[in-house]
Amino acid sequence: MYVLHIGNKNYSSWSLRPWVLMRALGIRFEERLTPFPTGSSFSLFRSFSPNGRVPCLIDDGWAVWDSLSIVEYLAERHEGVWPADPKARAWARSAASEMHSSFTALRNLCPMSCGVRVKPLPMSDALKHDIFRLGDLWNDGLARFGGPFLAGDSFGSVDAFFAPVAFRAQSYGLTFEGAAAAYPKRLLDLPAMREWYAAGLAETWREPDHEAEVRASGTIIQDLRATA
Repeated sequence: MYVLHIGNKNYSSWSLRPWVLMRALGIRFEERLTPFPTGSSFSLFRSFSPNGRVPCLIDDGWAVWDSLSIVEYLAERHEGVWPADPKARAWARSAASEMHSSFTALRNLCPMSCGVRVKPLPMSDALKHDIFRLGDLWNDGLARFGGPFLAGDSFGSVDAFFAPVAFRAQSYGLTFEGAAAAYPKRLLDLPAMREWYAAGLAETWREPDHEAEVRASGTIIQDLRATA
């Protein structure tokens, strides 16, 4: 059985992607969660992940690291990871790769913290651009392939890559235009996403650097997480 190493569910957007994909597609795995330590996590995570980061998938002792690489590894072994149609598959890979490499303002200014609700600071031009591009991209996929997911009627890798954005939209009140407006809620309603969210709320770990990033993003108006 696969072993998937992840970080805190409240914070770890990168861990969420392969986790929710595997859970939604029924790909069996053993979860191993290692909370982020205070300061650098490299030495701790290096004990199981070659690059000292999460997520990391272990298959029969063989490590596959980085969320995009994990998805491609799974695609060679399981159906439904990418769309069967070549054009839909190419679009989905392009959109997932763009999420993987772009949207820096969104990542930095709206860090993932599932259990909080934040009144954000006024949007920078860079963040406005990222929000516009997300909506534009989602509307394109939903129109091209008929929805309800980005590349057609089934949840797949491209949706998993945008799953952390759904939690950010919920935490920071981010809104989108057109058909894209309903897409984050559609992701949040998935059983796998509800499972991740419930576990994130139950976590009592607090990592100072992640907490500071959230406080810097605006005013925390609600914290739904369990306390120690």
